[in-house]
Amino acid sequence: MNNTDWILLDTETTGLVAPIFVVELAAQRMRGWKSVDQPFRKLLNQNLDIPSEASRVHGYTREILERDGQLPHKVYEAFAAYVGRLPLVAYNLEYDLDEVLKPEWKRLKVRPVGTVGFCALRLAQRLLDPVPAGNCKLQTLRQYYRLPERGAHTALGDVMTVADLFATILQPIAEQRGLDSWNKIVQYADEEWYPSRFAFGKFKGQSFWEARKQSGIQEWLAWLSRSKNPKTARMGRWYLTQLNGGNEREPSPVAMVEAGRRGLIQIVVYVHPDLHRLRELIAAARARLADIEAAYTTEKAKIDSLQAKLFGRLRHHYEARDRLQLIVSYRKTYLDALLRQGEEAASQVEEEFHGADARTKEEYQRTWVTMSDKRQLSGEEEAELQKLWKKLVKLYHPDRFAQEPKKQETYSKLTSVINRAKDNGDLETLREIATDPAGFILRQGWEALDFSDTNEVLQLRRLWESLEAEIVAVLEATNQLRESPEYELYSLTELSAEVFERVVAEQVRVVENEVATLKSQAEQFAAEIAEVSGEGATRIQ
Repeated sequence: MNNTDWILLDTETTGLVAPIFVVELAAQRMRGWKSVDQPFRKLLNQNLDIPSEASRVHGYTREILERDGQLPHKVYEAFAAYVGRLPLVAYNLEYDLDEVLKPEWKRLKVRPVGTVGFCALRLAQRLLDPVPAGNCKLQTLRQYYRLPERGAHTALGDVMTVADLFATILQPIAEQRGLDSWNKIVQYADEEWYPSRFAFGKFKGQSFWEARKQSGIQEWLAWLSRSKNPKTARMGRWYLTQLNGGNEREPSPVAMVEAGRRGLIQIVVYVHPDLHRLRELIAAARARLADIEAAYTTEKAKIDSLQAKLFGRLRHHYEARDRLQLIVSYRKTYLDALLRQGEEAASQVEEEFHGADARTKEEYQRTWVTMSDKRQLSGEEEAELQKLWKKLVKLYHPDRFAQEPKKQETYSKLTSVINRAKDNGDLETLREIATDPAGFILRQGWEALDFSDTNEVLQLRRLWESLEAEIVAVLEATNQLRESPEYELYSLTELSAEVFERVVAEQVRVVENEVATLKSQAEQFAAEIAEVSGEGATRIQ
């Protein structure tokens, strides 16, 4: 493997729906597990408008590409020279090669570049199984393993992140399994394989190896193997084959820990860790979870505060527009009822309108009350939040009370309160729970809970696994937050206060145009109703 040259590539595109056009192409020559030489990176000017949803992810607009991009033919000519006949590898090879590049080469009448290598995503999924990060999304793995930030959702940034993943995480695991040549890696990535933990069904989250102890799992797999769906049947048969002495071996969990005081990242493979080792892993996971929970809550509070300010400036405009939409809808329904069913049915529509109108006003008032509580946390509050989460994560025991329904109900209620307080930036509630969780539970009249850690290896292992899963859930929530239009607006307003006023002015202009159109439609329906009924305007106004 160490003497084999190959190409790691990635693309950014106009979207997921064909025809798909490439806007950025990046690649890195690899030798074995390491990067060599300079990377390849080009922007492509396809003379197209870039859909806003795609532009929001990778940041490229038509203006940027017209300014900095090159014509596609020139890009692929340079790419062919960079690649030669080396095999191509991508983190989702089927998408980047089969759905993006090959159709584009065919459309441009460009000769295909390179040869087919293997899918890096499939390799990562199998080597890391059971995936400690919960899934193999590239940015989730980067954050989980604390790999360098390379520029998420740019082709070059993602290529560099995959290269980091290969060199730091995948190489030692692959070598431990005897995957020491290019051909072995390719074969390993291409072989039929399914995750050890079920991603669906009544045994979701459980390892198929538990079928050795639970007859119900083996019966379920046998049922899957008889499915009329060929893919489902093949999967069921594969699991049964492994249980009956197939090539797959029960994988050891892979964990990332801090190495001593120097903070170096290591990959530690273990099968049956002792209590001391598990407690170290749990303590590290709790510390990590506290850090990212605090960061998420702080960022969300900033975004919510800005959205509350925006809602306050635009509320009356939105309310006027939404009420006109309601009037137009109900006047149309009123007219149809009058023509088809008569005055009694039309009168019923009027009553329904007044109810819907009242509910809309109440909803706006509730939203205003909720939004009024949104504010950005001060520096002192952010520091306190970090300390609060270090206490709150010690309450995280999702499997501890699974066999005790009343205690499980209490735990679910407590978790719900904590999550709601987190989403609302409610430090007072978080403070109350973190300071005295038992007292908080007692004041609610709930069943008492014991949050001390058990001495049972199995339960501690489950706790560690659930903490790792929760870390991933918060990382993904943070990623979704940072990819949202609300975060984009917050980032822009941080750069310039004038941006907020421009957004308000633009939104007012858009809503006022909508209001003018709705007023015209409402007046037209009113005139038609008056003409049909021979009376004045309807009470829908």
